[in-house]
Amino acid sequence: MKTKIFYITILLFLIALPTEAQCSMCRAVLESEEGQETAKGINDGIVYLMIIPYVLIGVVGYFIFRNKKKIKPVEN
Repeated sequence: MKTKIFYITILLFLIALPTEAQCSMCRAVLESEEGQETAKGINDGIVYLMIIPYVLIGVVGYFIFRNKKKIKPVEN
Protein backbone atom coordinates (compact mmCIF):
# COMPACT_ATOMS: atom_id res chain seq x y z
CA MET A 1 0.00 0.00 0.00
CA LYS A 2 2.83 2.39 0.86
CA THR A 3 4.60 1.76 -2.43
CA LYS A 4 1.40 2.49 -4.35
CA ILE A 5 1.01 5.85 -2.57
CA PHE A 6 4.69 6.59 -3.17
CA TYR A 7 4.40 5.93 -6.91
CA ILE A 8 1.24 8.01 -7.19
CA THR A 9 2.94 10.90 -5.39
CA ILE A 10 5.98 10.72 -7.67
CA LEU A 11 3.72 10.59 -10.73
CA LEU A 12 1.83 13.69 -9.58
CA PHE A 13 5.09 15.59 -9.08
CA LEU A 14 6.32 14.62 -12.53
CA ILE A 15 3.16 15.75 -14.30
CA ALA A 16 3.63 19.47 -14.74
CA LEU A 17 0.92 21.57 -16.27
CA PRO A 18 1.60 25.13 -17.40
CA THR A 19 -0.12 27.52 -15.03
CA GLU A 20 -0.60 31.25 -15.00
CA ALA A 21 -0.76 32.71 -11.53
CA GLN A 22 -0.76 36.41 -12.23
CA CYS A 23 -3.45 38.76 -11.06
CA SER A 24 -5.22 40.80 -13.72
CA MET A 25 -3.29 43.99 -12.92
CA CYS A 26 0.09 42.28 -13.13
CA ARG A 27 -0.92 40.59 -16.36
CA ALA A 28 -2.04 43.89 -17.93
CA VAL A 29 1.26 45.59 -17.09
CA LEU A 30 3.47 42.67 -18.09
CA GLU A 31 1.69 41.86 -21.37
CA SER A 32 2.76 45.20 -22.80
CA GLU A 33 6.41 44.06 -22.70
CA GLU A 34 7.73 42.61 -25.96
CA GLY A 35 10.04 39.83 -24.77
CA GLN A 36 7.70 38.49 -22.07
CA GLU A 37 10.76 37.38 -20.04
CA THR A 38 9.77 39.49 -17.05
CA ALA A 39 6.24 38.08 -17.15
CA LYS A 40 7.58 34.52 -17.16
CA GLY A 41 9.84 35.31 -14.19
CA ILE A 42 7.00 36.90 -12.22
CA ASN A 43 4.73 33.95 -13.00
CA ASP A 44 7.35 31.42 -11.87
CA GLY A 45 7.91 33.37 -8.65
CA ILE A 46 4.20 33.44 -7.86
CA VAL A 47 3.85 29.70 -8.43
CA TYR A 48 6.94 29.07 -6.28
CA LEU A 49 5.50 31.15 -3.44
CA MET A 50 2.15 29.32 -3.69
CA ILE A 51 3.81 25.93 -3.22
CA ILE A 52 5.58 26.75 0.08
CA PRO A 53 2.47 26.80 2.35
CA TYR A 54 1.27 23.48 0.96
CA VAL A 55 4.64 21.84 1.57
CA LEU A 56 4.74 23.20 5.14
CA ILE A 57 1.22 21.96 5.86
CA GLY A 58 2.14 18.56 4.42
CA VAL A 59 5.26 18.29 6.59
CA VAL A 60 3.40 19.31 9.76
CA GLY A 61 0.58 16.89 8.91
CA TYR A 62 3.08 14.08 8.38
CA PHE A 63 4.69 14.66 11.78
CA ILE A 64 1.31 14.81 13.50
CA PHE A 65 0.26 11.58 11.77
CA ARG A 66 3.54 9.89 12.70
CA ASN A 67 3.28 10.94 16.36
CA LYS A 68 -0.38 9.84 16.62
CA LYS A 69 0.57 6.46 15.14
CA LYS A 70 3.36 5.99 17.71
CA ILE A 71 1.07 6.66 20.69
CA LYS A 72 -0.97 3.56 21.42
CA PRO A 73 -3.86 3.49 23.90
CA VAL A 74 -3.07 2.04 27.31
CA GLU A 75 -4.82 -1.27 27.85
CA ASN A 76 -6.00 -2.18 31.36
